[in-house]
Amino acid sequence: MLSGLLIVLLPLLLGYLVRIRAKGLQNLINHAVNSSVYLILLFMGISLAGLENLTSQLSRLGGNALLLFSITTLFNLAALWWLSRQVRLSAGGSPVVKGAPTSKLAAMQGSLLLVGVVAAGVMLGLLLGPMVGEALFTTADWLAEWVLYLLLALIGCQLRNSGMPLKQILLNRLGLAIAVTLAISSLLAGLAAAPLLSLSWNEGLAMASGFGWYSLSAILIGDQLGPLMGGVAFFNDLTRELLAFILIPLVIHRHTALAIGYGGATSMDFTLPVIQQHGGVACVPIAVVSGFILSLLSPPLILFFLSLSG
Repeated sequence: MLSGLLIVLLPLLLGYLVRIRAKGLQNLINHAVNSSVYLILLFMGISLAGLENLTSQLSRLGGNALLLFSITTLFNLAALWWLSRQVRLSAGGSPVVKGAPTSKLAAMQGSLLLVGVVAAGVMLGLLLGPMVGEALFTTADWLAEWVLYLLLALIGCQLRNSGMPLKQILLNRLGLAIAVTLAISSLLAGLAAAPLLSLSWNEGLAMASGFGWYSLSAILIGDQLGPLMGGVAFFNDLTRELLAFILIPLVIHRHTALAIGYGGATSMDFTLPVIQQHGGVACVPIAVVSGFILSLLSPPLILFFLSLSG
């Protein structure tokens, strides 16, 4: 039952063992991660085009994504609002996150580009499907699986060489508290949403374990539960990021932990510039630590919960 979990976790662990000091090679790995994400989302779109009754299936995808997003947001905001009333923000150093978007507009454009890649895959599948046949969708699934293994190895390498020492993570108690609060409230939301989505309890937990990391959650969920549920996971986590861009400027001064935490795993990269712009440098190390911990938790949690399926 755990063999699937081990097979997918192995590339992540192997990548984590690789220590890279050359900046040029680190940049090459970062570009390869981005390219792999776009490639897999393109394959996911092609697989979606192979679904029977595509129009009704896409309608179901949108409805399920909206339902999961609404329940998760309700649980997250309630838990983070409670946490923000219990803690006060403490100042700290400001690490530099290279490659992060420099504005809300640039970050949102990057998010919407991912939606465009999925849509392009659907269109490509609809155009080529009648000519190539079922082999197109089978090949797309097979290629997505192998690019996934490569992506996990590259992500493991990224985490190892991110420059975030374990001591710094453990000593930042507020960042840790935010990450734990977001994770627990998300998992509770997954349990609540599972019966409404006609999922088993462990599948509901897996769907809620993306913590905003939409590219990875879509890939892992889609590989195990099919392209439809992969699309639900993708749009659920992507919508979290888009709402975070709106929410952060509005609440960060009154409810700092809520503003930092709601972005989930994206608080260490895509939503970080918005957090720094409106919350100041004191918020940056807390956001980076919170996002880093959630990024570490997400892949093994998704894979573990999926492995519990009969």
